[in-house]
Amino acid sequence: MRILVVEDDSILREAVVTLLKEEGYNVDEATTGDEGLFMAEQSIYDLLVLDIMLPEVNGLDIVKSLRNNGNETPILLLTARDSVDDRVIGLETGADDYLVKPFAIRELLARIKALIRRKSSVGFEGELVFGEILLKSKVRDGFVGEQSLGLTAKEYEVLEFFILNKEQILTKDQIFDRIWGFDSETTIGIVDLYIHYLRKKLASYGLDTIIQTVRGSGFMLKEK
Repeated sequence: MRILVVEDDSILREAVVTLLKEEGYNVDEATTGDEGLFMAEQSIYDLLVLDIMLPEVNGLDIVKSLRNNGNETPILLLTARDSVDDRVIGLETGADDYLVKPFAIRELLARIKALIRRKSSVGFEGELVFGEILLKSKVRDGFVGEQSLGLTAKEYEVLEFFILNKEQILTKDQIFDRIWGFDSETTIGIVDLYIHYLRKKLASYGLDTIIQTVRGSGFMLKEK
């Protein structure tokens, strides 16, 4: 799962990023509002952690811009402001949750996990469910019933990305950026190859058609 942290306080940002990476999340970071907004618009994230008081573009304006453009990524706002009015404004703007500084690390992690579960049908043990498929993050594999799909590391990441964004069109560029990164030495054709691998493994259970090709656009995970 991929999280974007936008925070101009370098000490706090580094602490949050390190913590999230230790918890197994893939984390990108930005130090200014305009950089954070650009990154949020260009990539697909499972969660955004935004400071409100950011240079150039503040957190509330980022939320407004994303929501006005149809971006529904869960957003957790961080702020030193502790008045009821400030919290209400943040939530009414379109944020999903609000955490006041200074905060306890355990509370930050709990709120992040709750927001991701709310969006993606993630169980308390980090399990993802889509139809007959169960992804277990602890073993990095997928299951249909009790049967293991025998996923490789990259196959797991691709299928996880699809489930987190079920019934949404994902372009090859988005998949490549998420799984391999544009600085990868491989080519974008690797996406088609891994879609083929996943369909082949799902075919044994009659589920190969759930990864649908959307002509001219990309791919979509959809129930049969």
